Amino acid sequence: MTPADLADAIVAAIGRAVADGDLDVTVPTTVTVERPKTPGHGDYASPVALQLAKSARRRPREVAEVLAGRLVTQSGIASVDIAGPGFLNFTLAGGALGEIARTVVRAGESYGQAAKPRDVRVNLEFVSANPTGPVTLASARWASVGDALGRILTAAGFSVGTEYYVNDAGVQTERFGASVLAAAAGREIPADGYHGAYVAEIAAAVLAARPDLLDLPEGEALAVSTEQGLALMLTEIRSTLEGFGVHYDRWASEQALHAAGALTRAVEDLRGQGHVYDADGAVWLRTTDFGDDKDRPLVKSDGRPTYFCADAAYYRDKRGRGFDQLVYLLGADHHGYVARLKAIAACFGDDPATSLDVIIGQLVTLSRGGAPVKMSKRAGTFLTLHDLVDAVGVDAARYSLVRSSLDSALDLDLDLVTRQTSDNPVFYVQYAHARISSLLRNAEALDLAVVPDTADVALLTHPREVDLLRGLGEFPRVIEAAATLRGPHRIARYLEELAGVYHRFYDACRVLPQGDEPAGQLTAARLLLVAATRVVLANGLGLLGVSAPERM
Repeated sequence: MTPADLADAIVAAIGRAVADGDLDVTVPTTVTVERPKTPGHGDYASPVALQLAKSARRRPREVAEVLAGRLVTQSGIASVDIAGPGFLNFTLAGGALGEIARTVVRAGESYGQAAKPRDVRVNLEFVSANPTGPVTLASARWASVGDALGRILTAAGFSVGTEYYVNDAGVQTERFGASVLAAAAGREIPADGYHGAYVAEIAAAVLAARPDLLDLPEGEALAVSTEQGLALMLTEIRSTLEGFGVHYDRWASEQALHAAGALTRAVEDLRGQGHVYDADGAVWLRTTDFGDDKDRPLVKSDGRPTYFCADAAYYRDKRGRGFDQLVYLLGADHHGYVARLKAIAACFGDDPATSLDVIIGQLVTLSRGGAPVKMSKRAGTFLTLHDLVDAVGVDAARYSLVRSSLDSALDLDLDLVTRQTSDNPVFYVQYAHARISSLLRNAEALDLAVVPDTADVALLTHPREVDLLRGLGEFPRVIEAAATLRGPHRIARYLEELAGVYHRFYDACRVLPQGDEPAGQLTAARLLLVAATRVVLANGLGLLGVSAPERM
């Protein structure tokens, strides 16, 4: 019996109590089931009676007594005790906890995923760096976290669309084009332009494609340099991210929004909502009505739309494509965008609390031997994703970038990340999977197969076996928490804890027979437990976009 199974049993018991007239409450769709802090208090606990007491207009212990009487008769539950003000403490029947191993192996790759899809479509936008340079180290963190979050939300039952917004219109693209043209012509790059060896590389590629570039009129040459330079840079960005294991469902273009008239329609819609006014020759959105510190211009006095106008059009475009929730992953320098995006949502008539989620992440730095790693030679002024991958590899980079909460700054120690020892978290987790794979290969060599249907899981009673079973049972709830709280790092920390529990189990419980010792029923049960652990480790690493090696 998994915690999810027990939660379903509690919900069913509440439903029966309501039907019998013993409780007058709204039956919840789910309830909290947790592992008690004190092992002697049982296998699992639930505060559901305390949560229902107010609406039931009864004392928590009375509610607990109503539920305990119904739950104690359930298959797989040995006893239900009422503790403190009304906590329900559950002790599972012999073998019920062991059934977790059987459930995991039977479910395989689907274990941990939501039993049924939610009727919620989520648009997840992340990275969205300007196509004017390589993917930076900061963007690498958003790539790792964003891709993992998309996988986790999907596993939790959400319908997810991942998206990269290409800012291919505006002043920064004009400066990039001017920089490329200057490099192609051998001129000094403008002070406000883009510097670094990559600009010269892009310029050389543009010249190779258009040998007549420098013979064109200045305006036309600038247009060609801008268009082709952006296209080449975007191709590199896509290639870099795909090599990092990040694949987007959609690459959205700001230019395309302009060309389709989306900005004009957004202004018209907002004006129709009564939130637009004209002043000083410009068009303004009254965002102060919804918590912004000042009103924002949509169209400048010269008739050109602002970046904010494009943001509003893009929000409208996403909602128009049927997404219920829009999730943005933004860098630490984008705090000001939170209030603006919320104001946009409110001005379009949405409730920002339900339609919008803006996640702000902190920066990442690299160090080696306690000293910061210097800037990239190719980029000129910053470190890139390529620099990180070249130093540590994709798996170590992705795992290291995702294992810390986004709201904390991250300093990656390259020496630690590449070390093949237990103090390196990614090695520690991957090694647990590889160690299990080796054990199962040895079992096959002894003609010992993992047979979920016949293994006697009631034999799994050793404290280390119980710890491991409970850990495996937590995985679905960890996924749910990571999805709800937008915290992929919760998966990483869970995997590290599970790997530790497995290593302690392996040290205490011999799995394979030695010498001429026959394999008994306990061997079969422990092989099933080991196989279940491998499934969960592989599934968890997969949610982070990290491989689960069978040999190390």
